[in-house]
Amino acid sequence: MARLTIPKEEYMLPGHVGCPGCGATLAMRYVLKGVGPRAIITVPACCWAVMSGAFPRTCVTVPFLDNAFEATGASISGLRAGLDKMGVKDATVVGFAGDGGTVDIGLQSLSGALERRTDAIYVMYDNEAYMNTGIQRSGSTPAGAWTSTTQGGKTGDWKREPKKDIMAIVAAHRVPYAATVSIGFPEDFVKKVEKAKAIRGPRFIHVFSPCPPGWKYPPEKTIEIAKMAVESNVFPLYEIVDGRYVVNRKPGRPRPVAEYLKVQGRFGHLHPAGVEAMQQEVDANWRRLLALERMTADAPLPAVRDEAVR
Repeated sequence: MARLTIPKEEYMLPGHVGCPGCGATLAMRYVLKGVGPRAIITVPACCWAVMSGAFPRTCVTVPFLDNAFEATGASISGLRAGLDKMGVKDATVVGFAGDGGTVDIGLQSLSGALERRTDAIYVMYDNEAYMNTGIQRSGSTPAGAWTSTTQGGKTGDWKREPKKDIMAIVAAHRVPYAATVSIGFPEDFVKKVEKAKAIRGPRFIHVFSPCPPGWKYPPEKTIEIAKMAVESNVFPLYEIVDGRYVVNRKPGRPRPVAEYLKVQGRFGHLHPAGVEAMQQEVDANWRRLLALERMTADAPLPAVRDEAVR
């Protein structure tokens, strides 16, 4: 059997206080493997603001800072500026935020950091709701999902709005590198983080991070669900390099979206028509992604050379 190429070094120790089966714990572990020991992590109010452990204990072996809910983008900019002032060039600054703190509350701060060409990596671990505060819907919650603020019932008040396309928002800022990763594919995950580390300028990593209590599934199914999302094209794996789209995994025969939905209680209320609507949306998004790959293959945007503006 082929051996994995994931680095053996561990920069996250046993003892986190996350839920059993938490996808975000693996996300942090793989990010740390990719960036290595010379890294500074900054997190906003989110699950990871408490999961590392209560002071003076922590499961993370690199500097780990807390910032305000909306301020991760500003935090990575400040850290990078401070390190540059001190002449520290070999440290990687990483913002590590949830979807609510990225696509909603922290969107202006992220946009500012990207526009300023901040030399840092921004990681969004996407569990598709405000899980730390009680499973409230976020702009990254998919249409049709149950959350504590879209509980349905007789009124059918499920989440109706589509999930924000954060990758398109980031791409509009002309960043040199952005990528999607899933905790179900660790080699692809770590490889992309290592690739991002080697690039200067603002980089963005979108992590698919299942959540057992928020998505209503048994903890042991986290990896299975993370893989199913990719294999059904619900969450494609791709990169955007200087505006050029590269799809990394193209399922020959995608799994039906219904298989992905039925293992999650948050979609248990959906009727067949709702499931079919989600299948059509996934198919349309997949066709659009492939079209972007074809369109940008021979016509990438001119690269913004961050070395020239720093």
